[in-house]
Amino acid sequence: MSVTSTAAYWARRAAQKERVRILYRRALKDTLNWAVHRHLFYQDASDLRTKFDAHNHVEDVDTIDSLIADGEAQYNKWRHPDPYIVPWAPGGSKFTRNPVPPSGIEIVYDYGREDND
Repeated sequence: MSVTSTAAYWARRAAQKERVRILYRRALKDTLNWAVHRHLFYQDASDLRTKFDAHNHVEDVDTIDSLIADGEAQYNKWRHPDPYIVPWAPGGSKFTRNPVPPSGIEIVYDYGREDND
């Protein structure tokens, strides 16, 4: 292997590791949407980790790419149709319920304690 092909190989492997990490995190968060109780989630999360660890020994970059593509396709197929959104996060029911006041509005904190000079 030449220096450029070695660098290209390691760059591709780094990109693959990042894609696998992102896929695992998304799948884990989506598992929490499907599991109503924590004891169910822990078992599903353990099963998900077992699925990811089953292919931990694969070294061929093309095989890894196909495994990642299959995993992403399976994730997109089984995504939760109505994921849980934290109420105060964007898309949540409380998001911007109390928006910040517009610029130019001044808040007076010493109301009623003005100087009477």
